Amino acid sequence: MRDLNEIREEINKIDAQLIELFKQRMDCARDVGAYKQANNIPVLNPEREQAILDKVDEMGGEYGAYARLLYSNIMELSRALQHNIVDSGRELREVIEGANNVLPERDITVAYQGIKGANGHEAALRLFPEAQLKNYKTFDDVFEAVDRGDVAFGVLPVENSTAGSVSAVYDLVLRHRFYIVGALDMKIDYCLCGLKQSELGDIEKVWTHPQSISQCDGYITARNLEATPYTNTAVAARQVAREKRLNVAAICSYKACEEYGLKILDNHIQDIDNNTTRFIIISKKLYIPEKADKISLCFNLPHVSGSLYSVLCRFNSMGLNLTKIESRPIGSEFEYMFYLDFTGSVRSDNAVSLICQLSTELPEFSFLGNYDEK
Repeated sequence: MRDLNEIREEINKIDAQLIELFKQRMDCARDVGAYKQANNIPVLNPEREQAILDKVDEMGGEYGAYARLLYSNIMELSRALQHNIVDSGRELREVIEGANNVLPERDITVAYQGIKGANGHEAALRLFPEAQLKNYKTFDDVFEAVDRGDVAFGVLPVENSTAGSVSAVYDLVLRHRFYIVGALDMKIDYCLCGLKQSELGDIEKVWTHPQSISQCDGYITARNLEATPYTNTAVAARQVAREKRLNVAAICSYKACEEYGLKILDNHIQDIDNNTTRFIIISKKLYIPEKADKISLCFNLPHVSGSLYSVLCRFNSMGLNLTKIESRPIGSEFEYMFYLDFTGSVRSDNAVSLICQLSTELPEFSFLGNYDEK
C-alpha cells in the first residue's frame, strides 16, 4: 500500500496538468465561439455533444460514468463561454434592461382572491396600502382580470410553510407567463370562530379553505371535527354567520372573524406556530425594483438523459443559490414544465448571462421576473 502523502503529491502533479489542459480546452472553446458568431451558427449542437459523451464513456473504461459526468460539466462551461461571445439572448437582455424599477402604489386597482378578511385581502393591503382593492372569486379570475387590463396587479398565494405549494396558482403562472414583480412572506394565524351563542364544545363541523385544513389538520383530527372545504377562509366565516348553525365553526383569520360578527372559540389553532404563506404580485408589465434579490424562471427540457442535472449544474457553476424548484405536468404524458426560484439580481453579469443562455438553449423558456420579497 502506498503512503498517503505520496499519493497526494502525485494527485497534485496530475491536477496541475489537468488545469493547464482545461485552460487550453477553454481557449479552443473561445475560438469555436468566435467562429460560430462569424458564421451565425447556434452554440448548442446536441448531436455532437452526445457523441462526445458516448465516446468519453467508452474510453473511460471502469470510470466511464465518472468521465461522462466530468465532460458533461466541461461542455456546459464551454457552452456558457460561447454564449457570452455570440451575445445569446440579446432580445431578453433588452427586455430586462428596459424594465421600470418602481412599482406604482397609487391610482391603481389591485386584484385578490376571496373577500374582505381573507388572507389574500390582508396580503394585498400590506403590499398596496394606498391602492383600490378588488376581489375575485377564483385564482383564475384574478389572472383574467390582469390579462384584460381591468387591474394593474394581482396578489396570489403560491406556497405555505406547512401545507406546501398552491398548485393551482403555479399552473396559472405557467399558463399565462405573467411577470412576478414582488412577493410577501406573511405569517398566518388562525382562530376557530362561530356564532355568538356557540361554545367550543358545541362544534362538530368546520368550514375553511383546503390549504387551511392542511395547516390545521392536527387540531381538526384531535377534536374529531368534520372539515368542509370552501373557496376561501373568509367566505367560510361569512357562511357560518349567515347559516346560524350552533354546531358549525369557521377556521379563518381574526380579521375575518371580526368582519362577519363571529365569536372566537379558540386561538392560534394552526399546527405550526411559524405558519407562513408566500404571496406574489403578478403583472403583464415588467418591473424590477432596485433591491430585487429573487429571480423566477419556467422552462421545459429536451428529452435527453441528465438534462435537468445539466441545467442545475449551470447555477452551481455561477455560484447562484436555488430556493425552489417545482414541476408541473403540461398535458403530454410524462412531460413537465419546471418553475424555478433562485437568489440573485439581473444587474449581476453572472445571473443575466445565465438567463440569456438558457433562453436560447431550452425548448421552452420564460423569464418570470426579478423582485424583492418582503
